[in-house]
Amino acid sequence: MKVLIVGAGPAGSTAAYYLAKAGIDVTVLEKTSFPREKVCGDGLTPRAVREIQKLGLPHAEADGWRRNKGLRLLAGGRTIELPWPEVSDFPQYGLIRTRLGFDEELARHAQAAGAVVLERHSVTEALRSEDGRVTGVRAALLDESGRKTGETRGFSADVVLAADGNSTRTAVSLGIQKRDDRPLGVAVRTYFTSPRHDDDWMEGWLELPGRDGKLLPGYGWVFGVGDGTSNVGLGILNSSKEFGKLDYKQVLREWTAGMPAEWGFTPENQVGEIRGAALPMGFNRTPHYSSGLLLLGDAGGMVSPFNGEGISYAMESARFAAEFIIDASSSATHDADTHLAGYADYVRNQWGSHFTLGRAFAALIGKPAVMKLALRTGMPIPVLMRFVVRLLANLTDPAAKGFEDRAIRVLESLVPATSNTSPATNQRYPQQKVRVNP
Repeated sequence: MKVLIVGAGPAGSTAAYYLAKAGIDVTVLEKTSFPREKVCGDGLTPRAVREIQKLGLPHAEADGWRRNKGLRLLAGGRTIELPWPEVSDFPQYGLIRTRLGFDEELARHAQAAGAVVLERHSVTEALRSEDGRVTGVRAALLDESGRKTGETRGFSADVVLAADGNSTRTAVSLGIQKRDDRPLGVAVRTYFTSPRHDDDWMEGWLELPGRDGKLLPGYGWVFGVGDGTSNVGLGILNSSKEFGKLDYKQVLREWTAGMPAEWGFTPENQVGEIRGAALPMGFNRTPHYSSGLLLLGDAGGMVSPFNGEGISYAMESARFAAEFIIDASSSATHDADTHLAGYADYVRNQWGSHFTLGRAFAALIGKPAVMKLALRTGMPIPVLMRFVVRLLANLTDPAAKGFEDRAIRVLESLVPATSNTSPATNQRYPQQKVRVNP
C-alpha cells in the first residue's frame, strides 16, 4: 500500500513515522521548508507528551524541551497553582517547545524511520478516479523563497491523509467545507525577552485586564520558553459578541501594556511580530473519511473547544489513522475502504462526547456574566479547580475509579458524541470572517 500525507506538522509527521516503521511506502508533502514557524502557544500538555513518548522522540531539556509542573491560573485577583494530576495513563509533566524546533524534529524523526519528506511542495487539489475515489494530489513546486516556480507535479497513492491544517486545500478541493455549528477560535501570540522565560508553570489568564483596568475579551497565556523569551498570547471564541469585530493584535498590546514593567513584556523587548491563526474546534470539518481520504488534526477540526489544544489530538488522530491503514494493508480478509471507514467512528468515539461538552462550555464562557460568576465561585476552591483542569485538559483514566474520573465519565455519558459525518443545518455560532495575518 502506498500512502501520501499532505502536511508535515504534528499530525502528518506522526502518521508518517508510524507508517514508515511498519514498512508502508509513505511520502509527505510539505509546502514550506524547515525550519519554519507556526502560530501556537508552544505548550504541550501531558496528553501531548504521552504521544511524544509513544513516538520515542527524545525531549531532553538540554535540547530545548522545557518541562513544566502544571498550570498557574489567574482570575479575579486570585492566583492558583495546579500541578498536573497523577493519572496512570499520562506523564506528570508538560513541555514547552517552539514549533520552529518541534515540527522539524518530528519530520526528521519520520524520515529516520523511512518516510520520504518533500519540502516546498504546495498541494493545490486532490485527484480522483472516475468513481470519485481519491487517488492522489497535485502540488505546485515552490522555490527557496516560497514562490511558485510554475511547475506542478501529480502524486498517486492508495490512501491520502489530509494533515494540512485549518485551510486544508486537500479537503476543500473535494467540497468538504467547514461546519457552522461548531465553535471557532482565534489566537494571536508573540515573544518577549523576559526574566520569566524559565517559569516552571504554564500560566493561564482567565481574565484579561487592560491598561485602564477594563477587562478585555478572551483568555491569555504566558509560557516561558527557557531560551530567554516568553511566549505571550491570547485567544477568543466566536461565542463572544466581540468575535470578528476586534483588532486582536491591539487587544494583545493593551493586555501586555497593563503588566508589570519588570516582566519585560514591552514593545522594545518584543521578538518578532504578533502573528495569529484560527483554531478549528469540535470536529468543524467532516466527514473524516471519504473514499481514499482521511482528515487528521486541524484539517478535521480536532481542536478542543475547552482549551484550544490541538497538538495532542493531531498526533493521536495520526496514530489512529496509521493503525487503521497498517491493519488494512496487512489483512486480506476485508475490503480496505470498508475498514478505513471505521477511522471516522473511532475518532468520534474517542472524543465526541468530550467535544460536545466543550461546545457547551464555549457557549457559556462567551457570556461575561456567566464567566464572572463561574470564576468567582471556582477560583477560591482548589479541589474544584483541579477537577476543572482535568476536564479541560482531558486528562482522565477510563479505567480509574476515583471520584474525578467517574464524575467526568458521567458528564460525558450525558451528552451525545459530536457527529463527524454530515454537516448540520442549524447555525449555533456566528461565523464572521476572521482576518488574522499569519
